[in-house]
Amino acid sequence: MSERTAGVVRCGICPKACRIPPGFSGECRVRMNLDGRLVAVTYARPCAVHVDPMEKKPLFHFCPGAAILSLGSAGCNLHCKHCQNADMSQGNPEAISAFALPPAELPALAKKQGCGHVAYTYNEPLVNYEYVRDCCIAARAAGLRNVLVTAGYIHAKPLAALLPHVDAANVDIKGFSEAFYREVCEASLAPVLATVQQMIAARVHVEITNLVIPTLNDSDDMLDGLFEWLAGHAGCEIPLHLSRFFPAFRMTHLPPTPLATLLRARTRARAAGLKHVYVGNAEVPDGDDTFCAGCGARVVTRQRYVVTANRVTPDGGCPECGRPVYGVWS
Repeated sequence: MSERTAGVVRCGICPKACRIPPGFSGECRVRMNLDGRLVAVTYARPCAVHVDPMEKKPLFHFCPGAAILSLGSAGCNLHCKHCQNADMSQGNPEAISAFALPPAELPALAKKQGCGHVAYTYNEPLVNYEYVRDCCIAARAAGLRNVLVTAGYIHAKPLAALLPHVDAANVDIKGFSEAFYREVCEASLAPVLATVQQMIAARVHVEITNLVIPTLNDSDDMLDGLFEWLAGHAGCEIPLHLSRFFPAFRMTHLPPTPLATLLRARTRARAAGLKHVYVGNAEVPDGDDTFCAGCGARVVTRQRYVVTANRVTPDGGCPECGRPVYGVWS
């Protein structure tokens, strides 16, 4: 996934296509040119490993209530001013405390913790591409399922090589305009949308997160653009998680997202045809519950990340009308 010219290595993982001189790293701070060879300095060196509920990813239509081993390392190829995990994603990977976890040891650790799934999360996992790929292969060989939690900023070729080993993904679409991506994230929107479509075409279960930030990406026009794109290109049943912003990193001057804004966004998403719209990081009526897209029956009840009732039938249907409920339920 790289090209070398006169000692300078060009990284081929993401659209930034960093040209990296010897001894330096790309924008992600992870992929470094060591003697003309591109290496990920965080390979097999996660700095966070936890057992989470599946709902925390968030994934609401994929094995609800399951425990998932979640690991992340340092570095990111985006530089979001509102980053919620800036200590990990924006710091120097070599200065952040980490520990050894080779891919071959991952399945045993997951099973010891009672997890049948592994998530690559917390930072942007795709900058540590080779490690995530090798972990996915080892996990799948051991009968585990793999989940990506990603901003989706990756070239199509490396993504295509990874997706056969991935079962589900939550893709964070940060705002529906190129200007927002350029000014807030130092990236671009188009590759993220392409990633979503490529994942769906590869039959990966996909859910979408959008962090709604006051004054930056919460206008009706920007929200409607996202909702209409999802309905038209990802399908009306793709789950959408509208998440509440809290001040963080370089955006401590902005207030938390008003609940009224989140409710307005949910109403507009439903009006655009989206069937499964959730409100995260906030206590709102029915914000975490799943309803049948046909008859409207409540089929999964949640209290934040805890599933308190799951009425989806063993074959993935609504218990009231029998209509299939979009998702992977077992």
